[in-house]
Amino acid sequence: MNSIQSDALEPTRSELKGLTGAQKLARLVPVYGLVILTVFLILLFSVLLPNTFPTVLNLRSIISDKAIILILSLGVMIPMSAGRIDLTVGYGIVLWHILAISLQTMYGFAWPMAVITVLLLGAFMGMLNGLLVEVAKIDSFIATLGTGTILYALALWHSGGRQIVGALPDNFYALNTTMVFGLPITGYYVIGIAFIMWFVYEYLPIGRYLYAIGASPKAAALNGIPVRKYVMGSFIASGLFTALAGVLLAAKLRIGQASVGLEYLLPALVGAFLGSTTIKPGRVNVWGTMIGIVILAVGISGIQQFGGSFWVEPMFNGVTLLIAIGIAGYAQRRKGATRK
Repeated sequence: MNSIQSDALEPTRSELKGLTGAQKLARLVPVYGLVILTVFLILLFSVLLPNTFPTVLNLRSIISDKAIILILSLGVMIPMSAGRIDLTVGYGIVLWHILAISLQTMYGFAWPMAVITVLLLGAFMGMLNGLLVEVAKIDSFIATLGTGTILYALALWHSGGRQIVGALPDNFYALNTTMVFGLPITGYYVIGIAFIMWFVYEYLPIGRYLYAIGASPKAAALNGIPVRKYVMGSFIASGLFTALAGVLLAAKLRIGQASVGLEYLLPALVGAFLGSTTIKPGRVNVWGTMIGIVILAVGISGIQQFGGSFWVEPMFNGVTLLIAIGIAGYAQRRKGATRK
């Protein structure tokens, strides 16, 4: 593995050694620019909206709204780290949240069995995506767009275009509605998942293997890494995360409908992409993805509290994405100039 270098753009200690304070700052600002911008926005909105923004109620609202998107974004980050993309996250959540409810209301499943069934189906769908990409050699964008569209069609067929409603156990609702220390339990799910993924990517061989595959599949294979095995595993993990998000969405909405879910696709992808522009610019990473979603959540919440219209959210997503790309490009140029 020594022949495979990291493609991340964060400055190393050796690169920072010998630089002046101003030069170090110039190298670090692009790396942590999104973090700095996030903190700035939080402080700005807290000063401008002291009665509504820096409140526990607003924090609960942000966590409740964005936790599911964060789980999807962390899920899609896994195949992205291996140089692939999984578009089924936006389509799969539609079918999985409908099934999580219909298995209980229409087929008499106990809620734990319904949850396990949905998670297994999500993992199976991920394995199918992996087979299409690695065995059938179909481009991941095309393969997952195709399977995602099929999942959405199945959701429409299964629901008949109608809402799936019915009495569900309180324990199922509690998966999303429980409060722990005054905050939604979904936030703790996200933190737990993030720490596990961070440990895997930073300290276990599987994380280094995925990054190596993403940087150069051929070089990874020459170094003895079973590329097919790990790419398929990344799609299975992504499918599992999508199914988990579907279960939590079902517990939140308490109804299943095919018109809900697709709107999660773009924010999830944007979050993962933004994650590749901060903390470890040049490659997707866990904390970068978290920051990517947080800055979107903070910015949108603050602007909407100022009375922003319905088009504010997509506008802010696009502007933030452009800023992030600019920061990443600046970091790339600075690193190239330093190496010269």
